[in-house]
Amino acid sequence: MTKSILFVTSTRADFGKLEPLASASRDNGYNVTFYVTGMHMLEKYGMTKFEVSRLRDIKIHEVVNQKVGDPLHQIISQTIIDFSIFLQEQNPDLVVIHGDRAEALACAIACSTNNIMSAHIEGGEISGTIDEVFRHCNTKFCNHHFVSSKLAAKRIMAFGEPSESIHVIGSPELDFHAQPSGVSIEEVREYYDIPFNSYGICIFHPVTSELDTIGKQAEQLFNALKISNKNFVIILPNNDPGSDKICSVIERLPKDNFRVLPSMRFSYFSELMKNAKCMVGNSSAGVREAPFIGISSLDIGSRQHLRSDSKSIHSATASDEVSILGYLNNEWGQNYPSFFDFGEGNASQNFIQAVRKSSFWKISLQKKYDPSFLESWKNEI
Repeated sequence: MTKSILFVTSTRADFGKLEPLASASRDNGYNVTFYVTGMHMLEKYGMTKFEVSRLRDIKIHEVVNQKVGDPLHQIISQTIIDFSIFLQEQNPDLVVIHGDRAEALACAIACSTNNIMSAHIEGGEISGTIDEVFRHCNTKFCNHHFVSSKLAAKRIMAFGEPSESIHVIGSPELDFHAQPSGVSIEEVREYYDIPFNSYGICIFHPVTSELDTIGKQAEQLFNALKISNKNFVIILPNNDPGSDKICSVIERLPKDNFRVLPSMRFSYFSELMKNAKCMVGNSSAGVREAPFIGISSLDIGSRQHLRSDSKSIHSATASDEVSILGYLNNEWGQNYPSFFDFGEGNASQNFIQAVRKSSFWKISLQKKYDPSFLESWKNEI
């Protein structure tokens, strides 16, 4: 019988990572469904559910799980209820979630309590805020782990997860960037009404553990960008608590040097990045995709702390105007060799190789702590 794989997507970012895996699964004969919820369903963030609906020969199930401004605990509880009902109706062979979002945590909990096999994409990562807590919780709830690097695999083994459940495939979004985008930069600029030939990209997300200062940080960062007199395409932040404070600052930016977009099609965003002079902010795209493409990035604040050691990544606090302006003067338009620590753009192939093995589907759903990594660690000290 053909296996069914259910992918959960709640944001434009995780869809970019899941779509290559879902398309490869479909092309290799699996029945594929997308459970679409979260930011995808909110008009404020571009109604990106339509991006998912463009996929061919893939079933789509859409669920509104929140209103703008709903607290995280409410989003999580509502998603657990909605998703559990869907699981009981569909009974998929495998559920695939990504990363560290509230919806991913809720769906991982629902899979565990309904005894359904689940797989986690990009576990074992390090980042700031509540994201890291959610991500590590997902690792313990899920049965399989598709990770971006050997270092991430070691971290998951340190959690007591068995080695046969861990699959190093690379970061799936790099599959997009490793190929031609299918559009020209001229088409991108025309479609999104971007008037600049020379531009940087800025994405600044809220940090949930820094809500008291996140508005001030946004003011400081965007004021420095204004002073630089350089052009920027601004992508609105995700919908975590504190996003309203950042958006209120963005709304006041002068249109002469800033083009603000709620979201972008992933292929268009890929082409935009490939032609950008730099990337600024605290998005994972700045510490993973930008180094892979070979453009310089300035990581702001604590959100992506220690996520990557690529030489193309620079760092500063939002309040350090001197460092931000110095970076923009010195690094604008600089190119670097491609950074391959998070894969070479073949994650979907590696994913299919893993799920094709009969042993993949025979793994026990009863989680047990595997002490083998701990024993090997003891031997090293």
